[in-house]
Amino acid sequence: MSSLIEQAAQRMEQLRQAGVDMPTSPPLASAVDAVKKSAIEAQSIPLSRYVEIDLDALSAVGIVSPTAPRSQIADQFRVIKRPLISNAMGKSASVIVNGNLIMVTSALPGEGKSFTAINLAMSIATELDNTVLLVDADVARPSVMKKLGLPDGQGLLDLVLDESTDMSSMLLKTNIDKLTILPSGTPHARATELLASDAMIRLLDEMARRYKDRIVVFDSPPLLLTTEARVLATHMGQVVVVVQAERTLQSEVRHALATIEACPVKLMLLNQARAVSKGVYGYGGYNYGYGADMSSGKSGYPQHQF
Repeated sequence: MSSLIEQAAQRMEQLRQAGVDMPTSPPLASAVDAVKKSAIEAQSIPLSRYVEIDLDALSAVGIVSPTAPRSQIADQFRVIKRPLISNAMGKSASVIVNGNLIMVTSALPGEGKSFTAINLAMSIATELDNTVLLVDADVARPSVMKKLGLPDGQGLLDLVLDESTDMSSMLLKTNIDKLTILPSGTPHARATELLASDAMIRLLDEMARRYKDRIVVFDSPPLLLTTEARVLATHMGQVVVVVQAERTLQSEVRHALATIEACPVKLMLLNQARAVSKGVYGYGGYNYGYGADMSSGKSGYPQHQF
């Protein structure tokens, strides 16, 4: 296309030199300039990277896959995600500030929060009306990329350190049409402190407002190990706290919940539960109940579930 335009421009210049009266700024010449300008601008626009996720491998380890047949865990997350999506899209009884920012955390390490964050993001990616960004915000012990079988690279920490960097250049497009990933980024000695910085807060604000149909799922550090997860929670619309059944002490769960009182919506997930008890709904692997009234945010987690 560009060669045809250039040939036409050259022919017009030949006619002008031969004495043919030609307009000084012909439409075609303007088109040439426009093409050249667009090419220069296109080179300066950052492009997202692309990665292939092995969906069969994920299904084999119990992670929801959009291409897999209906499964028990997929059914569980269909129920889990529904109120979260409703809140995120402003369809709940009251409008939740930053409702599309969902933090998945736990009281302590090893309770299944990363596994839950990935499954939640995968399940949301099957929605017709929403896209999802999965952010590995557990910068001290990142695991999302490893669990997905993907190489580490630049990401969240790089964006916080250099606010001039366009977020699009750090995102990973995937073979799942509606799923994008933001890795934890280049390791940094003060990584956890960066999560509590003003630059991080500004980045969260950009994430919340950039796309109206996007839900952002954060795999966050545990609440009782560092204060950074608690700072993150104050900017989230919704927090999912994963609790491992028959392992986590009730006092630890209560302490963790006390650190995120400011968050308007808290959802409790009882991981690896063997039985369904009153107030909890589940299929065997996950049981779940609300740790907050969805409209008021008041604590209401039943003690007998632990």
